[in-house]
Amino acid sequence: MRADNTRHIITAARQRHELTRAKAIQALRTLDAEGRPVSFETVAQAAGVSRSWLYAQPDVRAEIERLRAAFRRAPETTIPVRQRPSDASLLRRLEAANQRIQQLTEENRKLREQLAQALGERRSTANRDTASARAVLSR
Repeated sequence: MRADNTRHIITAARQRHELTRAKAIQALRTLDAEGRPVSFETVAQAAGVSRSWLYAQPDVRAEIERLRAAFRRAPETTIPVRQRPSDASLLRRLEAANQRIQQLTEENRKLREQLAQALGERRSTANRDTASARAVLSR
């Protein structure tokens, strides 16, 4: 009777699977870090694995689809996804910008009031001077 060597085959298959998985994840990270488009084709080429294997791995497939969608939304940027601003960060920047706009609006309103006051005083002074000059000339 032959010895059962299936455990060696199973161990080798697991190691090969983990190595392939590590290559695919590294390819994903490299493509993202370089700002290159992420697709099943580019990951398969960079990792040296088949596209069908990538489709069969749910977590790797989900990450490829997420990065691909992120790249499609912002094709002009080459910033890696992990370095792009988060929604919370963008919201804080928007809130700060709105607050600054409110401050500047209030400052403009005060300056307009000061300018109107100064122009009004100048007009009153000019009218008084004109009236005084007419009074002196009419005597």
